[in-house]
Amino acid sequence: MHKLSRAEARRIAIRAQLLDAARPDNLFDLVHGLTLLQHDQTAAVAPSAHLVAWSRLGSGYSPADLSKALEDRTLIELRGMIRPAEDIALYQAEMRAWPGPGKLNGWQENLRDWVRANDACRRDVLARLDAEGPLTTRELPDTCVRPWRSSGWNNNRNLDRLLDLMVQRGEIALAARRRGDRLWDLAERVYPAVPEVPLGEALRRRDERELNAMGLVRGRSTQIEPFVGEEATVEGVRGKWRVDPAQLDQPFEGRVALLSPLDRLVYDRKRMTDLFGFDYQLEMYKPVAQRKWGYWALPIVVDDQLVGKVDATADRKERVLRVDAIHEDVAFDEGAVAAEIAELADWLGLTPVGSIAA
Repeated sequence: MHKLSRAEARRIAIRAQLLDAARPDNLFDLVHGLTLLQHDQTAAVAPSAHLVAWSRLGSGYSPADLSKALEDRTLIELRGMIRPAEDIALYQAEMRAWPGPGKLNGWQENLRDWVRANDACRRDVLARLDAEGPLTTRELPDTCVRPWRSSGWNNNRNLDRLLDLMVQRGEIALAARRRGDRLWDLAERVYPAVPEVPLGEALRRRDERELNAMGLVRGRSTQIEPFVGEEATVEGVRGKWRVDPAQLDQPFEGRVALLSPLDRLVYDRKRMTDLFGFDYQLEMYKPVAQRKWGYWALPIVVDDQLVGKVDATADRKERVLRVDAIHEDVAFDEGAVAAEIAELADWLGLTPVGSIAA
């Protein structure tokens, strides 16, 4: 049982997320190390995948690098996550076993039955893609006979739900995006031809990759037993963790970084609070009057701490990065943070304007 101090745990988490001073060399190494980039088009500052890449690679990173990697299929997008193309081998057995191996739960049976009821539509989609793909959702036939019922926004979005389930089944894949529209094609035309990894081994390797990328995870957050990593506790935090042994007793050199609100370091808010004692929520869905930090406030890393948030907006029409506030949770070197904001503005091709507000 490893007994980690809070500082040790924070450093492990930051180093594993490639946010220490030792930056990765290139985009592919970055995505391989993180396992994924989340595709989200919110561009109050820049789309999240680009912000995550910039925060690790620095201003040598260009969004065109990601576009090219997706175009030449070095990277692929699977269910909203950009991953190394060869990682599809770790998902194919799960796709083949859809809606799940062994005895199914009630919700899995419902999904299976819904797809079966709309099998003619599924076959129509496959035939159209085979003949004419890649195609947008609007260009595909919606011949579903059983509607999708939901209390949420997916209610009656029959073709959208069917396409998502066909991705889960490994039949189709996202081939590209065109002006915000998703282009679908047969999976065999998108995914590389790699040997399928058996399901149990695939889940284990996914657990290992996740632990490598996070540094330490909750003791039961891995998928199969025996659990990966080694057991640990964190000073002042209840419960047990699993830690990547490769991260133990390693030197640490920190730096300043500005994060996307969807960055994996802060995405799990409970983990973030337990390890960093950091108070943060994404406020884009809150009314303006209820926001404490801003629509798309960027968490600030300094060395081994989360120290505050930058409330900034990219005004591309005026060619400025508006900094409405820098919220200070923990005292930090304002000059170093201001320099990182200036780097961000320069990377965006904008001029920073605004003032620091505690």
